[in-house]
Amino acid sequence: MQYITDRKRAEGLGSAKSGTKHHWQMQISSVALLILVPFFVFTFGPILGEDYATVTAYFARPFPALVAALTLLVGFHHFRQGVQVMIEDYTSGLTRKFLIIAMVCISYGAAATGVFALIRLAL
Repeated sequence: MQYITDRKRAEGLGSAKSGTKHHWQMQISSVALLILVPFFVFTFGPILGEDYATVTAYFARPFPALVAALTLLVGFHHFRQGVQVMIEDYTSGLTRKFLIIAMVCISYGAAATGVFALIRLAL
């Protein structure tokens, strides 16, 4: 039988010292999405079903393009953080590292593709 203290037993299993920062980033992006998503719905909704020329003229204006770009960027940032937490909770070892790298690449790639498409549409 080993006689070790609770502190010694918990050593190496503790905080990675990034949980608080990650939690606050998730909270901030959640509040940002709470504001941005209704703006996105109200700016994107009226243009649904219109022809290509009308849509390009609409997104050439700065406000709808800015709202759409911010919603894409903040949304994919929030997605990346949420999926990272899920991966960290349910996987381990090399699988965890591979999935986190793949998820970061997919998230940034999708955000960049969306913003690129929006820029092409606006210009």
